[in-house]
Order: sequence, then C-alpha cells, then structure tokens
Amino acid sequence: MRRKLIIAGAVLLLVILLLYGFMRFINLRSFQLFGGITDHVETSEKVVAITFDDGPTKQVDPILDILSKFDARATFFVIGHELKDNMEEARKIVNAGHQMGNHSYSHERFIFQSRSYVQREIEETNKLIREAGYADEIDFRPPYGKKLFSLPRYLHEHDIQTIMWSLEPDTSYTGAADKIKAVEEGIRPGAIILLHPMYDTSGQELLALEGILEMLSRQGYRFVTVNELQEYANHH
Repeated sequence: MRRKLIIAGAVLLLVILLLYGFMRFINLRSFQLFGGITDHVETSEKVVAITFDDGPTKQVDPILDILSKFDARATFFVIGHELKDNMEEARKIVNAGHQMGNHSYSHERFIFQSRSYVQREIEETNKLIREAGYADEIDFRPPYGKKLFSLPRYLHEHDIQTIMWSLEPDTSYTGAADKIKAVEEGIRPGAIILLHPMYDTSGQELLALEGILEMLSRQGYRFVTVNELQEYANHH
C-alpha cells in the first residue's frame, strides 16, 4: 500500500511539474516555436516603444492628447471586434502617425486552436486595420501573451512579427505612482512597455501614462513605434 502511495505521489508531482513547465513555456516573452519574436531591442540609443493593448475605445482622445504633449509615437495593438465598432477612433490613431498592430479579433487565448481559427482571427482584424487607413507593416501581439503551435506557425508562414514586451507595470500595480516607479526601476534602452488605458475607469492608467512619459523624457528617452525601434537593432 505504501509503495502505491509513493508511486501515485511521484506521478502527481511529475504531472504538476510538466504543467508548470508547459505554462512557463507558452508564456515565454523571447521564444516561440516558429518565426520572429521581439520583447525588446538591444541598442545603446535611449529609445523605447510605448505600446497599448485592447480597444480602440473612447479613451483614444485623451491617450492621443498625452502622447502629443510629449511628442511620442506609440503602437496600438487593437482588438478586431472593438475596432469594428470604433472605426472613427482607429482613424484618429492612424492620422496621428502612430503604429497599429493586431491583437486578434475576439481576444481569446490562442491555445490548442485550429489553423482556421487562427487565420480568421488575424485576417479579419488585419482587414479592419487596413480599413482604418493603416498602410504599414502589421505586427501581432497574442492575447494574454499565449502563443502555442498553430499561431506562431501561421505568423511565420505569413511573415508576421510577434511583439511581446519587457515591462508591464499593470501586472503588479494598480496605482499610477507604483506603475511609474516600476518603469523607472526597470527601464533600459530598447524597452517595450505595455500599458492598458483603453478601459480605464479610475483614471490611474492615464495618470501612469503621462507620468511615465514625463519621467522618461527627463532621462533623455525618445518614444518610437515598435517598427521604428526594430530599426535601431538593425542599424545602430
């Protein structure tokens, strides 16, 4: 009986370790099975990419106002079904000279999804991004950072870059001051910063955005799009 319990415990431990390893694997920011992936850029230049996930929503106007105040160009990873209902806001993003990326159509996790599902999620959103007037390269950011098998294979086959991030203050903090401090402590040239101000009801996300831009400006940083940031890796 004791031997059976030991074997059962060992099997359970192995399963737990495998599940833990699997979750760690699908959440890696700098590795995927196929294609290009970027979570930061190695450069000595004091440039960073501010990126936003989700939306677009009515929050676009105040976000654009803050970006303009600091002469910052940013990258907006938009959700297809939000984009469909908020095309006017999307066009404001494009007309202001910012980059627009694909954050899927439905914002569901890409885990064990069929190729047809992946294709539909990406292509429907890309079509809407083009309708908004964005003409440059469209990068992709997977919802929740999950990217397994069929997604990276499809992206690789269609020469679409996966863009992750190196700093995400929203993960651990809700207050603007804490978010700003987290970025200040973790910043380095070539960083990609992820923020979520599109559904901000408390005002903390907008305060954090303005505070981060102000703090980094004082340190001599410039704010570029993800595509522009990648050029520094190639030529600087």
